[in-house]
Amino acid sequence: MRTKTDEKRREIVAAASAQFEEEGFERTSMAAIAARAGASKATLYGYFETKEQLFAVAMTEALEDYAASFIDELDPAKPLDRVLVAFGEAYLRFILSEQLLSIRRATLGNPSLARLGPELYDLGPMRAWREVAAFLDGRMRAGELRPADPLRAAFHLKGLLEAGMVEPAVQYVPPLFSIEDAAADATTLFLAHYRRRA
Repeated sequence: MRTKTDEKRREIVAAASAQFEEEGFERTSMAAIAARAGASKATLYGYFETKEQLFAVAMTEALEDYAASFIDELDPAKPLDRVLVAFGEAYLRFILSEQLLSIRRATLGNPSLARLGPELYDLGPMRAWREVAAFLDGRMRAGELRPADPLRAAFHLKGLLEAGMVEPAVQYVPPLFSIEDAAADATTLFLAHYRRRA
């Protein structure tokens, strides 16, 4: 019975994710999610008490994939500049995906979702950027990067990667640069500041 219960929950969360992505939070109803999942509203409410709770679960599961899609590029054995470019490209491909842009658009300026913001941020972006910070800390200890606060350095890299890319995309405007150019430029600027001088 447990497997069937878990399977139905997964179906509901997948249906909710797709519905939120297509319609946004406000326009999505629990009835539409139930219909899409092939479940009754009673079944849906048996798993999730509110639309906000279901949104939080759907987004948390999406954000769990957040790190995996680009953190794998942080290979400590490869040359740092190549790693940062590959990481930057993977990060930008993910953050500019329609799924992530939909999440960002849905949560921006939505008072009913504001209280979920800290939890969602901690489960997704913050956890991922702590891993980036740990990677940079290892490169600092190895002498490739100058000693600095690794978390601050990670967020400097994030800012450089997102410049001219994410904000336009959230506003339905094409990013200003190609992903390849943005990742290469961010790496050059980041290393100009953080690379250890001989």
